[in-house]
Order: sequence, then C-alpha cells, then structure tokens
Amino acid sequence: MFQRREFLKAMGAGLLVSVLPNLSYALAPAGYQRLLVLVELKGGNDGLNTVIPYSSDDYYRLRPSIGIARPQVLQLSEQVGLHPAMQSLLPLWQNQEVAVLQGVGYPEPNLSHFRSIEIWETASASNQYLGEGWLTRLFRSQPTPPGFAADGVVLSSQNLGPLDGGARAVVLSNPQDFARQAKLAADQQAGAHSSALSHILKVEGDIRTAASALQQAPMKPPANPADAPTAPPKAAGGFAQAINTLADILQNGTRIAVARITLTGFDTHGNQQPTQARLLGELADGLALLKTRMQAQGRWDDTLVLSYAEFGRRPRENGNRGTDHGTANNHFLLGGRVKGGLYGQTAPLAGLTDGNLPYAIDFRQLYSTVVQDWWGKDATSLFGQRFGRLPVLRA
Repeated sequence: MFQRREFLKAMGAGLLVSVLPNLSYALAPAGYQRLLVLVELKGGNDGLNTVIPYSSDDYYRLRPSIGIARPQVLQLSEQVGLHPAMQSLLPLWQNQEVAVLQGVGYPEPNLSHFRSIEIWETASASNQYLGEGWLTRLFRSQPTPPGFAADGVVLSSQNLGPLDGGARAVVLSNPQDFARQAKLAADQQAGAHSSALSHILKVEGDIRTAASALQQAPMKPPANPADAPTAPPKAAGGFAQAINTLADILQNGTRIAVARITLTGFDTHGNQQPTQARLLGELADGLALLKTRMQAQGRWDDTLVLSYAEFGRRPRENGNRGTDHGTANNHFLLGGRVKGGLYGQTAPLAGLTDGNLPYAIDFRQLYSTVVQDWWGKDATSLFGQRFGRLPVLRA
C-alpha cells in the first residue's frame, strides 16, 4: 500500500503540493486572470541603499563607508534615486511602469527573520498568530476558476510563504522535473483503493492536473524575445532562470493566479556593498527580463509585480561595513497598469527614534490594493479590517 511518507519521498526535494480541504470550485470572477508576481528579497534588503535619499546630508552622515556616492545614483527625483546596479529598471521607470513604495512596514515591528516574515506572509498584526498565508485564506473564500492548473507556483524556495496552509500551490525548479516526478507518483499509486488514502489520491490528482498543464509545449515555440537585438541586457543567475521558467509555463497557456520568486542573500551584516550590488543587479535585470517575456505574450498589462521582505535595515551602518535589522523598507510595484511614481514618504533621517525608521505605508495596504483593485475581491473581510488602498493602478 502506498503510504503518505512514500508519496512524499517519491515527490522528492523541490516538489510540494498542498490542497485545500473540501475544495469546491466556484465560478471566480475574471480578476484572477490577472497575474500577481511576488518577489521576496529574503534576508531584509537594505532599502536605503536601494532607493537612495542622495540629497540628504544625514544619509551620508549615517553611512560614511557604505553610502552610495551622489554622482553614482540613478536619479528618480531631486531627492531620491536608484542604486547604480539597477540600471535595467530605468526604462520601466521612465515609462511610468514602476511605483517606488517608500517606508513600507507595520506597527510594533518585529526584527526576528522568522517572526517578521510570518507576519508579512500571513498579513497578521505584530501580536497576532495565524496559521495560514494570506493568499490561502483568499483562495479558500474565493477560489480560482475551474481550469486553473494551480492557485500559485513557487520558484526558488521550498517555502510556500503566503500560500502556506492549504492553497493549491506547486513548488518546482522547472516544469520538466515536475512532470517527471508527478508521473512517478501516479505510477506508484495505481491499484490503491483504501479510503484512508483518499486525501493522498486527491493530492495526486491535482498534481497530475497541474503537471499536464505545465508540461504542454507550445506547438511552435516563438523566438525568445530576450534574444532580440532590441532586448535589454541578458539577465543571468538563478533569479533570471526562475523568471524564464515562469514565462515558459505561462507561454504554454497554463493559468495560475500567483507566482512567487525568492531572491536570497540580503542579510548583509558585513561588507554589504559588493553583495548588495550583485543582488540588486540580478533583481533589476530579472524584472526587465520579466517585462520583455510578458510583453511578448501580450500579458504585461495583466501582470503586477510586488517586492517584499521581512524588514529593512537600520539607517546607521555598523562597524563591519554592513547594516543590521531595521524596520520600514522601500519596495517596488511594477506592471503595465501601474501608475509609476514615488509613494509613501522619503526616509526622515534626522531625529530618528531609537535609530530606526517609522513606516509610512502599512504592507496590508498593498495587499488590500492587490485583492480589491487588481483582482476585484473583498479585502476588508479577508483581513478583518479595512486598510486604505493606494492609488497605484490604472484601470
């Protein structure tokens, strides 16, 4: 008899599927046809050296060793600019497709990696403990439509994050490995009739459905737009690979509501500059690649990208040419329907309380904007209270 532990072993590392108990498909509104791409900057990216308040003397006073020199900053306004490694993002900014979200955080911030990312991914209050990710709660109350291969796909991480606790989420390195492992699971369960395995069989059924959708190759693959002469500089590394995997999946006609990609390594307590420059370059190149691939599919207007992290870094550099865990952070929202510009508040570096930054945008305002304005769902019932939404999207 095929036991649960054998099933999980058969799936191997890099593959995990969970299923909503008693999932019933309701006819979902067309809003889920719009894609949300969450980009996790794992480790707590230093927002002050990402969106740089280069006009502030306090910035250079607090960061005498790691501050980005004014002439190197890619200016967005007379006050702030991007890290020089993010050159690939400038065309999107100039095309008003990037919203820079300044001072994103929450009340009574927690500076533990584990606890703070749990707060972000469950959308809880600082003193509230929830067992499900915020997207899992959404998809349980308002499911994705029939025909969707999964609620979401997770790349570059084994952690389901906001899809944890029951959403139909697929974790995969690439679609081919996923399909091969799903076939292995199907072969091993043949002939099993025990009712005790009903849940496992339900899981397997969803796996095969998703695998079938994910492994379908296009009849005539179009030329990769990233290879065109007019394409932006080629992105490299694991983040770009994840972007290409996602684009390949969608190009096959696979329908999902959410994709989550993790870029890790941002816990920069020492010698921060070269590490962060490499990661921010990888991030910007990958996001430019995502626009190129989605635009080629005619889906850029229906794609919304949101970056997030567990927290930011402290404004004052430490003694190791790095930064320590801080509070509010700067993030990005990108897409063909985004109203580009600066939102929130530029970091008030003079007269800091406890050496940390206050927040100007509660991260649940961003989630409410996604749920209500992007997908057309009720955000107030999902989060248990109303969070003011941001005017960052075009109709």
